[in-house]
Amino acid sequence: MKLFKSLKKTMIALIAGVTVSTAAAAGIGGLSVQKVSADSLPQQTDSNLNLDVKAAIAVDAKTGQILYAKNAEQALPVASMSKLMTVYLVLQAIKNGKLSWNQEILPDAASQKVSQDTQLSNVPLKADHKYTVKSLYQATLIYSANGAAMALANAVGGTHKNFIDMMRKEARKMGINDAEIYTANGLTNDEVFDAKYPGASDNAENKFSAKDMAIISQRLIEDYPEVLETTKIARMKFNNGTDETTMENWNWMLPGLAKAYSELPVDGLKTGTSDSAGACFTGTVNKDGHRLITVVLGAKHDSQEDLSRFVETQKLMSYCYNSYSYETIKAGKSFKNAASLPVYHGKDLKVAVSSKNGTDVWLKSSVSSANLVAKLSGDKKLYKDGGLVAPLKKGQTVGELSVKVKGQDLYYLDGATSIKLKAKTDKAVDKANIFVIAWRAIKGVFNR
Repeated sequence: MKLFKSLKKTMIALIAGVTVSTAAAAGIGGLSVQKVSADSLPQQTDSNLNLDVKAAIAVDAKTGQILYAKNAEQALPVASMSKLMTVYLVLQAIKNGKLSWNQEILPDAASQKVSQDTQLSNVPLKADHKYTVKSLYQATLIYSANGAAMALANAVGGTHKNFIDMMRKEARKMGINDAEIYTANGLTNDEVFDAKYPGASDNAENKFSAKDMAIISQRLIEDYPEVLETTKIARMKFNNGTDETTMENWNWMLPGLAKAYSELPVDGLKTGTSDSAGACFTGTVNKDGHRLITVVLGAKHDSQEDLSRFVETQKLMSYCYNSYSYETIKAGKSFKNAASLPVYHGKDLKVAVSSKNGTDVWLKSSVSSANLVAKLSGDKKLYKDGGLVAPLKKGQTVGELSVKVKGQDLYYLDGATSIKLKAKTDKAVDKANIFVIAWRAIKGVFNR
């Protein structure tokens, strides 16, 4: 009886523990439990590169691998670089059929008023003239036209507030949770007149981290690569109805402009400048078939002719191409000490595995492909008694390879610190017949 009571108490305690754990995982009263984690990036990934900026980051445009970071997770003012998110939503609206390139837009009062401010980057919009979506889009990207960006935002959102809410929602979908967003063009809240975001202070301004801007830029290039056809245009004219405005791209690293560098074929993306933001630049370059995205925030800006942001960007881009080599991990690659998984009731007791998909990785000059090491984990849903249940097909996905680099830390925009590859079987494994299974069972008994 005492034993029974003891067991009963133990079972009750276990059940209570499971109940509490389940409630904690699910949240109380339908509220989700927020996980709190430290910043995933070090303050500076390489002290040998000294950039005179408040924050910076360099990433591979395809994989999101971070090659350099400095204070990359602090939200800071970014000024007109906010327009990259605005452009993303415009292109999304065009893709979804809400807007079309040739659709004509009559500027709303706030957008038209902002466009007349000659102290800002603008193309003057007339209150009684319609402009195509394409012309406003080009003015936004090439000349950083503030009124044009607002007119597009109003067309997409229906109201300026609705569009800002769309920007905030899209940022969260991208995994950005630290941004502050009040305007579609990056001006302060009071500078957009009647389009100011309700409830926010007059001096409220958009803030993103360098990492946030890299995420937005990666998504923009990945989802809408046609954006580069516009961001690479050095000069264009804007027809405002009665005369033309000559637009010279503020990205002076483009070929033919003040800070072009032949070794770095830059073709985007967007500058941003204000007293609080300093000089900012999100750049992208495709050299030898390998595209990088770089972000610098808070570079020196002593005058309109100050080239500091481009000087620092050139240093950062050159650092990446000179300090790393580009390694392709092909599909079908096997790794030492991670080349097989156990099989349950198979003709073979092990099956060889290799990577099902391939990827690319930037390796520092101090390491090589020989430094790639992997940890293999089988898919437990396919397991029984410590092995993959036979039969198994050739090429079947059976687990995951987590690849790291000896001597080099890996960082990615999504927070990963290793390369994740699917693991596949290199051959088929049939199920053993009943006699083999029985004989193994007998041997197992005597080998205990």
